Amino acid sequence: MRFGWYEFKRGLVAQYLPILIMAVLSALFAAGSFVASGLLAPQRPTAAKRAPYECGIVPSVEPVERFPIRFYLIAMIFIVFDIEIIFLYPWAVIYRQLSTFGLVEMVIFGVTVFVSFLYLISNGALNWGPKKASLPSDAQIQGTESAVTAESAA
Repeated sequence: MRFGWYEFKRGLVAQYLPILIMAVLSALFAAGSFVASGLLAPQRPTAAKRAPYECGIVPSVEPVERFPIRFYLIAMIFIVFDIEIIFLYPWAVIYRQLSTFGLVEMVIFGVTVFVSFLYLISNGALNWGPKKASLPSDAQIQGTESAVTAESAA
């Protein structure tokens, strides 16, 4: 009995040995790369080299408007649908085992995803054209009319 356990452990170690060797070699290569670049790189520091790197031209004035939020909303749409796909694959694999319970839970999940999509659409996530001029409200129109009437009466 004891001999069988020893053989089992020995076989298990033999199966994982290539993975262990690859991990050790990867760590040695990474460490060796850092050491070699530190030893072989030229050591001529200048003020420009010590400054943080930023691409492009240094702006002389601030931008007129802020970065549009629509780009972030598109990213949120991507994340919402990405998460939905991630959960749909395992559900589809074991659909028959889950039966009605799984169907109800997936419908609830789908409705939740759809509501989040409607929220993003209502915030203008897919409106890429120029902003439409908003029409004046009734209160603004009445205020303007009363101001015009007061001016003409005076």
